Amino acid sequence: MMTDPISDLLARIRNALMMKHEDVKIRPSRMGERVLGIMKQRGFIEDYSSDDKALNVRLKYDAAGMPVIEGLRRVSKPGLRVYSGKAEIPSVQGGLGVAIVSTSRGLMTGSDAKKQGIGGEVICSIW
Repeated sequence: MMTDPISDLLARIRNALMMKHEDVKIRPSRMGERVLGIMKQRGFIEDYSSDDKALNVRLKYDAAGMPVIEGLRRVSKPGLRVYSGKAEIPSVQGGLGVAIVSTSRGLMTGSDAKKQGIGGEVICSIW
């Protein structure tokens, strides 16, 4: 049984990028689908689709064949939750990356949470 689907999602994407795969299959979860939606919106992945067996993610590379995603890091873990108020939401790579935050209004980027004046659990950071 998998206890942390977000860590699994990030590890599978990281491993697929290291091996230069075009796509990767990930175990389905609602939270994972929301994270992928933000990643697509911010241009870190080409696209994703879901069925009842897997989330299919098409990875994005630049013209030189280098991955668009340089790094992924899980911030809040099941054993150590990390919460931030609206003023303490971290900036990732000086604003070049994205922090994904789980708020009372749903999953959103750290910059969107700051604009709305709410804090929450910092799920992961992507740059």
